[in-house]
Amino acid sequence: MTVNTTTLANGFRIVTEHMPGLKSASLGIWVMAGGRHERIEENGIAHFLEHMAFKGTARRSSLEIAETIENVGGYINAYTSREMTAYYARILEEDVALAFDVISDIVLNPAFDPREIETERGVILSEIGQSLDTPDDVIFDWLQEASYPEQPMGRTILGPAERVRAFQAENFRAFTARHYRPERLILSAAGAVDHDQIVKLAEAVFGGLTAGIAPDVTPASFKGSEARHVKSLEQAHFALALEGAGYRDPAFYDAQVLAMTLGGGMSSRLFQEAREKRGLCYSIFAQAGAYADTGTMMVYSGTSGEDVAGLAELVVDEIRRAGDGLTPAEIDRAKTQMKAGMLMGLESPSSRAERLARMLGIWGRVIPLDETVARIDAVNADTTRAYAERLRGSGQAAMALYGPVADAPALDALTTRLAA
Repeated sequence: MTVNTTTLANGFRIVTEHMPGLKSASLGIWVMAGGRHERIEENGIAHFLEHMAFKGTARRSSLEIAETIENVGGYINAYTSREMTAYYARILEEDVALAFDVISDIVLNPAFDPREIETERGVILSEIGQSLDTPDDVIFDWLQEASYPEQPMGRTILGPAERVRAFQAENFRAFTARHYRPERLILSAAGAVDHDQIVKLAEAVFGGLTAGIAPDVTPASFKGSEARHVKSLEQAHFALALEGAGYRDPAFYDAQVLAMTLGGGMSSRLFQEAREKRGLCYSIFAQAGAYADTGTMMVYSGTSGEDVAGLAELVVDEIRRAGDGLTPAEIDRAKTQMKAGMLMGLESPSSRAERLARMLGIWGRVIPLDETVARIDAVNADTTRAYAERLRGSGQAAMALYGPVADAPALDALTTRLAA
């Protein structure tokens, strides 16, 4: 498999990976702008803008956008995260140029028809309402806000309803003028693709765009706080976060391995102790989230109101124990799980295209698979224990609770327990 990259004179980047034997391809544009790039009065606009891209352009109606891809058996979608927005399609080999035409059209030429804005506003308000009605969705927004209070990184991606109700076409145009600049766009494609063909297509459409100056991004600062929402629910939802490693942190892979040993599967410490031995919960997991300049180690579980205090203390105790007792066997199992998951996922051209775009956006280069595997292999019990001690010694944590959680311990009590 061959990875090729090209940067146009205006900073627009193209990255492709040809996958021999495939008859399909995935192609998309990744914009290095997401929720954390919004001004406070714009909170939610990046996500709303992603929706509006599919509501019509100067050349196509919303129905024509969908039909153009689906008429050839393809699939088109998009997503918004805190650091990027992606628009992508999966198509057959012979339809790569068609997919490029549609994706570039919706990114560069959204119509922002006032009627479509009102229609999609209602859709997004329903999406916000649905998230608020889903405890194991909304708790992660509350945890993010508790981790990064009063910062762009801590705001929800969907935005508050009152902001969403106010956005108009001029707001979308202002945001795209600042952020949808060529140097912040990455065209990524994988599968049955030809790099030279895609560069030629990109040059014709994006080569004439004028580069700009990247807007300042507020650095993220993990502060930690508690968000407790007592409500009569069937389950008590508990989420705890500690400041972790960002993408560029040398301990990035140690963080991933530690999360796997703590709560990455049925053999993990938290699953075995909380569910299998004590029966405190049905599901529990740990996850190492990373951003450009910060990261979190997060644990989530749902339990009963009677057991939430014991579960919270158990989670803290297991994080503390990881600094003392991780075994080589646990580390090796976690590394094997990580490598297998990564390699299995990369059998898909869609996963490949996303990986290429993310790596180019984060590190400015595509890290070869063997280099990534080597970095995972370099993690050992000593480096992972050192990272666990770093988490334990940070002195800061964030917690979100929802449901019958009145008897859950306070965050201060848990951080004291962690440091003991």
